[in-house]
Amino acid sequence: MLKPIQKIRWIVKRHPYLYYTRFKLLSKKAAADEAWDYSYNTINQRENLPTYFKTINLKIFEETQFLSDFDKTLYLAKWLRMHIKGGSGLSLSSEKALKKMLKGEGGVCSDIAQVFNNFCVLNDIKVREWGITSLPYKNKFGGHAVNEFYSDKHNKWVLIDVAKSLMFYEEDSEEPLSVLELFENNKEKKRIVFRSFLSSNPIDYKLIKDYYLHTERMPFLICNYRNNTYDWYLDKFQPYLPIFVIHFWLYLAKKSYYYLFPLQCYKNNLA
Repeated sequence: MLKPIQKIRWIVKRHPYLYYTRFKLLSKKAAADEAWDYSYNTINQRENLPTYFKTINLKIFEETQFLSDFDKTLYLAKWLRMHIKGGSGLSLSSEKALKKMLKGEGGVCSDIAQVFNNFCVLNDIKVREWGITSLPYKNKFGGHAVNEFYSDKHNKWVLIDVAKSLMFYEEDSEEPLSVLELFENNKEKKRIVFRSFLSSNPIDYKLIKDYYLHTERMPFLICNYRNNTYDWYLDKFQPYLPIFVIHFWLYLAKKSYYYLFPLQCYKNNLA
């Protein structure tokens, strides 16, 4: 049972009503081809990323060279997963979040997806972040966050779940699936193949069924997340304001990220 102080902190950071309100404000319908064109790299340049990321990036790749884009991405994902224990959500600026995660002091899927975005930018890998929610909206499902990277080898976007060490494939094929391909194939009742890219992390079949293969799950693309903007506001105001107030402030200032739903108009399903 949560202690009173812990319960108050949970309410101001993770209460289901805050998730509902966020989806109500930030959700947009989009065509699949609009989602195809978006990447995190477009509005986040390497020179604007924290120096600490660059220091760790040198450490990650100090003993490797001449990797293809696909192999480099997998190598990065493996390194992060092996060095991040995970834990509670952080809601910190990217540098502070990375430091805490590497110390074994927390980090949920969205924290891991965000730092993965930044490392991909540093390594000239096109990347973006997706969320998974429930349609119709259910506050019991807390959601999940994953990434896609663009593979020149496969000439397509490829889904990678760094937090759970997962990738998905077409049946009888080495062709990895994108986020939209996975959900469309599942809707068409095609067989989905999934593999862990890290042998030390066994596959959680219940999680896959609940997060990816459940008929009520819906993916959305997280757009317009400017890392340096959020870092600045979080570092400056988080000691004084609840996290949802900072995010709402950015929304009012038209500096907020938004959610793009390529498969179905999510906002219309919110009462």
